Amino acid sequence: MIYEVRRDPFLISTDKSKIDAALVHRFFSESSYWAKNIPLDVVLTSIKQSVCFGIYDGEQQVGFARVTTDKATFGYVGDVFVVEAYRGRGLSKWLMQCILAHPELQGFRRWMLATADAHGLYAQSGFKPLAKPERWMELHNPDVYNR
Repeated sequence: MIYEVRRDPFLISTDKSKIDAALVHRFFSESSYWAKNIPLDVVLTSIKQSVCFGIYDGEQQVGFARVTTDKATFGYVGDVFVVEAYRGRGLSKWLMQCILAHPELQGFRRWMLATADAHGLYAQSGFKPLAKPERWMELHNPDVYNR
């Protein structure tokens, strides 16, 4: 299912054929704090295996996010960005609203995400710090793309 929401002049779409994979890869590998040096093939696989949301100004992609999910109980929001020239226009907030409103992503018991610097943005969508972080564990490999 392709889900699209328009707020002129912008479009948010889950149509993967619209995604500018080179832009997404460039942002992750050069500008993000979470995926420096990520290989293009890893980005392409992550796009293929996720529900992806692109933000477009006409034909130009200006933002991205993806949801890793079983489409039944759980969704993980990740890889959220808006290119610098388009920041400050409320696009990230609108993107989160669209993600949480997607018809195929309803009724989840839990949504999660990780952020180093956008807590205020996600709080506007209802996200809160973990109530019981002692119950959560992770297996983290921060240098996986630097080998």
